[in-house]
Amino acid sequence: MSEIIKNRYEFTVLFEVKNGNPNGDPDAGNMPRIDPETGYGIVTDVCLKRKIRNYIETVKADSTGYKIYIKDGVPLERSDREAFTYFGISDEKEAQSKKEEVDIKIKDFMCKNFFDIRTFGAVMTTFVKAKLNCGQVRGPVQLGFARSIDQIVQQEISITRVVATTEKDAAKKETEMGRKYIIPYALYRVDGYISANLAQKTTGFNEDDLSMLWDAVINMFEHEHSAARGNMSVRELIVFKHDSEFGNCPAYKLFDAVSVCRKDKSNPPRCFDDYSVDIDEKAIPSGVEVIRKI
Repeated sequence: MSEIIKNRYEFTVLFEVKNGNPNGDPDAGNMPRIDPETGYGIVTDVCLKRKIRNYIETVKADSTGYKIYIKDGVPLERSDREAFTYFGISDEKEAQSKKEEVDIKIKDFMCKNFFDIRTFGAVMTTFVKAKLNCGQVRGPVQLGFARSIDQIVQQEISITRVVATTEKDAAKKETEMGRKYIIPYALYRVDGYISANLAQKTTGFNEDDLSMLWDAVINMFEHEHSAARGNMSVRELIVFKHDSEFGNCPAYKLFDAVSVCRKDKSNPPRCFDDYSVDIDEKAIPSGVEVIRKI
């Protein structure tokens, strides 16, 4: 196991979507999420974390230390009980009676075995019901909502299928109609934070985990391609590395130093080259290193 991280980080990710729906809104018929007051597109932090989890699951295949807690088709209770089984605890009542003995041990077990708990933290209901403090773990890595650089256009596309669903439908019609929603093009920005203090005190997020996180962020769409999402790619990963555990300046000063501007505002953007990405090096204080991963 590598050393627990000792440096605070912030990072900025730019990703694009072409002719796809990056994050459908179930409250709006699965149309791309949008800020109704401004018309800018939104992608939730939950959506992006799902992509990171999926990448880790794909490349690590549940290898030791890299299991995924929030996993499709696996009830959380089943994963929680792995800790109970390991420590010979039968149920929540017995866990409560042994609280002082097993509380920290269970937290350490879950963090050691599940990458996404070690990274993002988790609320583990089984342990909450047992009134164990380890039921809520705050992770060192946090993401905000992604927001498009420009206003987006939600385009509704009518599609046809040449085969009917049922025999009854086939007797009445030869094709069936449907709809899909796309954004012709949008560039999104999301900012993130990594706390060395929480890594040290809580989850044990280490240097190997950090390297794996960067790989996952860069490649989080590479195994997620589908007709619904269109062509999605991460185009920039800008990392700010502080030379201390608690950081050398407020995060907003670093994020403000990154500017993303459309080159020709007379035409709608249709590719990443329509934008310029600049970092104001003079605004970066001493003790902070800027690393462009892409």
